[in-house]
Amino acid sequence: MKNILSVLVNNHAGVLSRVAGLFSRRGFNIDSLAVGATDDPTISRMTIVVEGDENTVEQVQKQLSKLIDVLKIKRLNVEDSVHRELALFKVNADTTVRSEIMQIAEVFRANIIDISETTLTIETSGSIKKVDAIQQMLRPFGIIEDVRTGLISLERGKNCIINDKES
Repeated sequence: MKNILSVLVNNHAGVLSRVAGLFSRRGFNIDSLAVGATDDPTISRMTIVVEGDENTVEQVQKQLSKLIDVLKIKRLNVEDSVHRELALFKVNADTTVRSEIMQIAEVFRANIIDISETTLTIETSGSIKKVDAIQQMLRPFGIIEDVRTGLISLERGKNCIINDKES
């Protein structure tokens, strides 16, 4: 089962390395990791997706909470949060198939962000299922390169990790 952890950390050099090192030492696999500064420049938010049972996720949380730069950890409930992923796909697109690829992009509300004589670069964002679906549709044309951000997530409504009393 995939679990989403929202982790607030001090925003300075070495924090990401220590978090990744913890996962490596403990044999936990990170399915996805996205990190960025928050509105407060001294704090970064990590969205970490890990696969495992309840016990595994509890162990991950306990180990993370021991790191000095970890300020707060919250396990997000999938139903009570919103999730998005950003992806870029560079696809073979000569003139014979370009319009077909552009129609696929339009259906998925994706953007063509670069065009050359032989390629199109497509930007899309949305749920993991949406990004997977457009990737599947583009695959027959030949994906030359692709990159995905990994999941980012926030709780719905007024719920907020920063104001939460729990960690």
